[in-house]
Amino acid sequence: MSDNSSGEHGGTTYEWGPATGIGSMPGGDARETAKTVTGSLETFPHLAELPGRGPGADMIGRTVGLLVELYAHVEPSGWRISDRPGRDTRRAHSWLGEDLDALEEYTQGYTGPLKVQAVGPWTLAAALELRGGEAMLSDPGACRDLLASLAEGLRGHLAEVRRRVPGARIALQLDEPSLTAVLQGRIKSASGYRTYRAVDRAVVEGALRELVAVDEEVPVVVHSCAPEVPFSLLRRAGAAGVSFDFGLLTERDEESIGEAVEGGTVLFAGVVPGTDAALSDPAGSVMGVRTLWRRLGLNPGTLAESVVITPSCGLAGASPRYARAALAHCVRAARSLADNPE
Repeated sequence: MSDNSSGEHGGTTYEWGPATGIGSMPGGDARETAKTVTGSLETFPHLAELPGRGPGADMIGRTVGLLVELYAHVEPSGWRISDRPGRDTRRAHSWLGEDLDALEEYTQGYTGPLKVQAVGPWTLAAALELRGGEAMLSDPGACRDLLASLAEGLRGHLAEVRRRVPGARIALQLDEPSLTAVLQGRIKSASGYRTYRAVDRAVVEGALRELVAVDEEVPVVVHSCAPEVPFSLLRRAGAAGVSFDFGLLTERDEESIGEAVEGGTVLFAGVVPGTDAALSDPAGSVMGVRTLWRRLGLNPGTLAESVVITPSCGLAGASPRYARAALAHCVRAARSLADNPE
């Protein structure tokens, strides 16, 4: 059995690799982090984020730095739209450049899958404030402008990564931890006394579909470590994979997961704790995945092709020692899943 998960994308089979990280890592040393990620995840590394460095290195700030003709700065309440780029935007560009330099250094000659991350349009709209302090989510026109800016920024970012690591097969992860709250109308207003109206599911799906199509050579994975991930919506939007915290699944999720797998969607199963914890044996870490497969009546022989093993969420809150151990554990757990699918 192949060690790599695979799925159809653009009419061709994309080889994902058996295990990868979510995105964030602890500390602030870009070179040391790139060395850790590429060394631990030899067949599916990712461009790490180091939010411990401060504003601009956080996931919202990094994505703000990718936006085209749309700028933001840091207020005590969070990131707020600006008229022009300022110190915070320059800092975001600087941190990203440093991370790309480090990744390029440690991926010389690399020819496998490589994942990069950006915040998706709905979590970004919920986090970014308009000039008056309310979230961009409150203004449909602002959301459309944000989507267009993000799509253009991602095209440029993917082209830059492709230039720096020319042998890599790039995959894009859109981080959408607020997606379910956006769909359910649970994002709080600036005052905190009310919530913004739920966004229509068709509008949410359409925006995600637009970003899925941003580069026909790059498959898109949507990540959420929140409960109630909308698997069916993401599948309809064209996501090649869905990344989630396996420990948050409920029976209500199982039918849509089964449909997603049968439709070719790859599951990025977060089974390794994202903060310091005792790690079980690799086989134990993926026992729940095997059990789910049996319960859904899926072919055990498709497990390794349909599942990529990851931490449950980003590792920014972990110790550097645990982060290294967690990534290595993901690789061993994926190998266990491939070798013993039953």
